[in-house]
Amino acid sequence: MLTRRHLMVASAATAALPLIPANAEAPKDMLVVGQQLDGILSLDPGEGFEVLSGETIGNCYDRLLMADPGNTHGLKGTLADKWEVASDGVTFTFHLRGEAKFSSGKPVTADDAAFSLQRAVKLSKTPAFIINQFGFTKENVEARIVAKDPRTLVLTAGEQVAPTLLLYCLTANVASVVERAEALANAQGDDLGNQWLKTHSAGSGSFVLRNWKASETVLYEANPYALEPPKLRRVIVKHIADPSAQLLQLQKADIDIARDLQTEQLRTAQGDPRLRLSSALRGSLFYVAMNQNQPELARPEVRQAIKWAIDYDGIQKNIAPFSLQPHQSFLPEGFPAAVDDLPFHRDTARARDLLAKAGLAGGFAVTMDHASAQPIADIAQALQANFADIGIRVTLIAGEARQVFTRTRARQHQLALLGWGPDYYDPNTNAEVFNVNPDNTDNAKNRTVAWRSSWQDMDLSDRAVAAARETDAAKRMAEYEMMQRDHQQRSPFAFMLQLKEVAAIRKAVVGFELAPMPGRTVYATASKSA
Repeated sequence: MLTRRHLMVASAATAALPLIPANAEAPKDMLVVGQQLDGILSLDPGEGFEVLSGETIGNCYDRLLMADPGNTHGLKGTLADKWEVASDGVTFTFHLRGEAKFSSGKPVTADDAAFSLQRAVKLSKTPAFIINQFGFTKENVEARIVAKDPRTLVLTAGEQVAPTLLLYCLTANVASVVERAEALANAQGDDLGNQWLKTHSAGSGSFVLRNWKASETVLYEANPYALEPPKLRRVIVKHIADPSAQLLQLQKADIDIARDLQTEQLRTAQGDPRLRLSSALRGSLFYVAMNQNQPELARPEVRQAIKWAIDYDGIQKNIAPFSLQPHQSFLPEGFPAAVDDLPFHRDTARARDLLAKAGLAGGFAVTMDHASAQPIADIAQALQANFADIGIRVTLIAGEARQVFTRTRARQHQLALLGWGPDYYDPNTNAEVFNVNPDNTDNAKNRTVAWRSSWQDMDLSDRAVAAARETDAAKRMAEYEMMQRDHQQRSPFAFMLQLKEVAAIRKAVVGFELAPMPGRTVYATASKSA
């Protein structure tokens, strides 16, 4: 395979791909995947913060550490083969393995790792808070994240933190190691290669990103220098919005894997002897966000009324019994300290009474943004009917996922039906984004999910910050449990469902399985039999 420096431009690369005739299986060394791809905004590890972006980044980049596939509460070295935490709880030292190489063939060094973490802080894009929460700023990051020699990286946090928190944060996509020379060679002004890395890769992962076209395709080519060289030469992910179309193409062998089948299609696939199903309980949660800049939604009784109006069980059983399960707290099932209580159920009388106590017995009108893909669109319609039953008149605003992301990140929504996936296996990953909001102004530095919905509860915000610093593991977990229960009662977020992702796969494909975290659903281990 040619190195990235010799790859053709995207349009030429696309033209060079072998055409796959309709009703013909893809070549044995090529995997074709059908998936809804409208949720990708950027594939730069320092910027991409969507589930689909995370999966692509995870296939193209390595990080110092990763969550242990055999123990999701454990850690495993990837680019680092060992690490130490000093007794002060502030200094973290990582020793890089010597054999790792980028797709250019150049060795991965501690200087590249330092540059990548510094770069995330300097870019200050959406995921930067995962790194800068440890006291790193544009002004101090070069002094606090340092390559002592080609294989030794030292991080000095601003204050003592729970060691597992910082280590888990280094498993997040934003901590992916980017080749410094390649990023800077393609920089535009002082963007540290951001524009170029939106659509290219410069990593040491199993694949090279050959091309991405929004809502069309993602093309991967094998990286021959990878620590885990892939068995396939190429992976093509095609945007197929309609689940029925995904199933039809899977049955015709036009694609090898269908990633977005819904209940009806999954029942069909389950009975097809040529196919098998793979499933994984994801950390992804679906919830209704209530923007507190809307006067009606800012009333505590209204927030509670909305939570009591939702038919959680009916939505799960009637819309997505294969792929969703009820869940009502900000930490997903499977995470340390996750609360699995289900305190809310559909009670329209109670919901109407709460609206009356808020002075809104006649109800009110509101809009709700949601992605147009299934099952989100069906869930949105079900919620519209649930809310109508208590007098809340909802106008649905459907759009591609990236359009919904853009509006909610700009605090332009009223209600929004959203999904959220954690970035690492520590409770802080969701505790921070759904609670911490010290600055609720439009110019805030950390634009968490709480900020996006203009919600500021300084008690929960301060407690989340304190829990991140707590070094007593038992006390820390107990605090997260209490925070979840308080959050259920006080927050403007109605958590409803947790994703159990299911993929339908042709039996000729072996070695591919879904993983709990998007960044660990990888294609490197997949191959195709004759």
